[in-house]
Amino acid sequence: GVGMGMTAPVSITAFPAEDGSFQQKVKVSLRIPSQFQDSPPCPTDESIKIEERQGMTIYSTQFGGYAKEADYVSYAAKLKAALGSDAVYHKDSYLCNGYDPPMKPYGRRNEVWFVKE
Repeated sequence: GVGMGMTAPVSITAFPAEDGSFQQKVKVSLRIPSQFQDSPPCPTDESIKIEERQGMTIYSTQFGGYAKEADYVSYAAKLKAALGSDAVYHKDSYLCNGYDPPMKPYGRRNEVWFVKE
């Protein structure tokens, strides 16, 4: 019953298939606003879980526009190529982040994050 509004980024954990596309399984994460973090409201839907995300070091790339799955897959491939074989990061998943509301037409910000091991 508590309205918290929208937060940014909206983060989707993608689990890439062999060809780089998303598997059907994805995980969507939203940041709980600061004023609710000490005592977040309990979800009424059993599929919603509250998790604490630990600090992490990431490799990141940024791009604009209305991001689609194909954009995230493409930029993940570009980031992978830029990092080469020396960078050590989790290869079983990566994070796709969007920072803007749907009605913002210009200056949109999207990122792909690889989490360093």
